[in-house]
Amino acid sequence: MKFRSALPLAAMLAALSGFALPASAAQVLRNLVSIEGVRDNPLVGYGLVVGLNGSGDTTQVKFSSQSVVNMLKQFGVKMPDGAEAKSKNVATVMVSAVFPPGYRRGQAIDVTVSSLGDAKSLRGGTLLLTQLRAADNETYALAQGNVVVGGLNATGKSGSSVTVNTPTSGRIPNGANIEREILSDFSTKPTVTLNLRHPHFETAINIVEAVNRRFGAVATTRDATSVEVLAPENPTQRVAFMAKLEALSVDVGVDTPKVVFNSRTGTVVIAEGLRVKAAAVTHGSLKVVISESSNVSQPAPFGRGQTTVTPQSKVSVDQGNGNMFKWPAGAKLQAIIDVVNSLGASPDDIMAILQALDQAGAIEGELVVI
Repeated sequence: MKFRSALPLAAMLAALSGFALPASAAQVLRNLVSIEGVRDNPLVGYGLVVGLNGSGDTTQVKFSSQSVVNMLKQFGVKMPDGAEAKSKNVATVMVSAVFPPGYRRGQAIDVTVSSLGDAKSLRGGTLLLTQLRAADNETYALAQGNVVVGGLNATGKSGSSVTVNTPTSGRIPNGANIEREILSDFSTKPTVTLNLRHPHFETAINIVEAVNRRFGAVATTRDATSVEVLAPENPTQRVAFMAKLEALSVDVGVDTPKVVFNSRTGTVVIAEGLRVKAAAVTHGSLKVVISESSNVSQPAPFGRGQTTVTPQSKVSVDQGNGNMFKWPAGAKLQAIIDVVNSLGASPDDIMAILQALDQAGAIEGELVVI
């Protein structure tokens, strides 16, 4: 199958759908659920990057000079009242990181450094000691180190410049050390809660049945979102239990087939098994073209007239070719897309046809527009 319109990616994805696993194929439990209390926590901080070769914040960034003055005060350096620290070798940055679940004091994590002011590049800079805080405004890590920047920026005296990638953002591998642990009730609760990544009643009951077959009557569920599992109280036994639990094979419930359309890129992704009811569709386009031109009128030789320019407009209307298509009941939506694309339909045309079929109740599935 091949698309002839401007949707090569859609054709490739739709063609590959024939090789995809069935919707009810078994999957490992760790791919279906997340464990309540075992998750990442975002950290953020405000800091200064120094050592830049004149590519830092300009004097237009007032909070940059204020931050430098405040930093110097901490080291006993007092500047005159009202004076500003004018240095192009310093850039104000926001530092972000992710606190992995279960990390202890002294363990290192990666941090991302992003310019906050108008610095042109962070290449060659060093992040000064920065506190990383969580949502409760408590400090959980301290970051510092040399910033690794994958982009660059070069500017000539004439004002011309060349920028490669993003020079105002970089990373510091293992740039932060954990100073405070994030407590979790994972090891203290009598049960472990498994939250489904995609809530589904059939999947939830399949998880309960798979867990009970393997470990006895220890799993229950109240809805399509979560499953409660009774876990051992001993921490070591609980970890071993969770390792075996995540490795279980579970049959996934059959979801409603979907067709996803990205209106910005024209990408169409069709799920396996999506079909349409019997329907007839006609679609045409109305095109109005207005062309402007000028006509120069000159007087006769030795005449007393003046040369004038008169505008001329030409309006044409093209109603296009209104084609009608008819498909039998049970036809695959992929076949419809192939037919429409073979006639040179644009992404907007396909979107209009899909929306009309959905409103008419002819699509045996769900239409999702992103």
